[in-house]
Amino acid sequence: MAAALSAISDNVHFAQTELVNWTLVSDDSGVILIDAGFPGQRDDVLRSLRDLGFEAGDVRAILLTHAHVDHFGVAIWFAKTHGTPVFCHGAEVGHAKREYLEQVSPTDLLTKIWNPRYLTWSLNIIGKGGLVREGIPTAQALTEDVAATLPGSPQLIPSPGHTGGHCSYVFGDVLVAGDAVVTGHPLITKGGPQLLPQMFNHDQAGCERSLSALGLLDTQVLLPGHGPAWRGPVREAAELALLRT
Repeated sequence: MAAALSAISDNVHFAQTELVNWTLVSDDSGVILIDAGFPGQRDDVLRSLRDLGFEAGDVRAILLTHAHVDHFGVAIWFAKTHGTPVFCHGAEVGHAKREYLEQVSPTDLLTKIWNPRYLTWSLNIIGKGGLVREGIPTAQALTEDVAATLPGSPQLIPSPGHTGGHCSYVFGDVLVAGDAVVTGHPLITKGGPQLLPQMFNHDQAGCERSLSALGLLDTQVLLPGHGPAWRGPVREAAELALLRT
């Protein structure tokens, strides 16, 4: 299924797929991507850009919430093919370069393979390049000065836990939360704000602390890395997610 693209505001658009989401933020100077799907979702990412009138060469930068393959797969191609700058929190740069890997291991997943949801999801992500271990050697830390020059002037909100350098981004009253909080996932039976299953989180206690911190923000739309957009004060989303931990 192709990405479902929805307008969140005049310059923020949300691309939702069954496996993972990404966000596009544009202005007269071009467009940025926040996250970029699995390697095998390149056509979907490019289609979402074209739906807004942009081509691959118009992407001024890609911002990563974190460096798991489902969030930066197509960014590998952009960096190699177009020289697109790829930014993330300073604490995530080494992860993006694959100097180390903070990701659920195949061994851990095998313990769940008896569950039809896990089996189906595993086969689906393998088909989209989920086993790719390539990094982005040019990944660099996003500074406030650089962020101020990009479409939407993103505000960096460190939200470690899912990975050590996970970072969310605020655009006005919109929070792009990556996997700091999700509203759905193929492995989750119920929707609504929540954390991913604990096996996917590098630091579960850190995830909960970041949820509490995100709840202090004054935003009205939550764009998660998985699941549909959620509208309402982020405080309420954080409270709901914490109740489900």
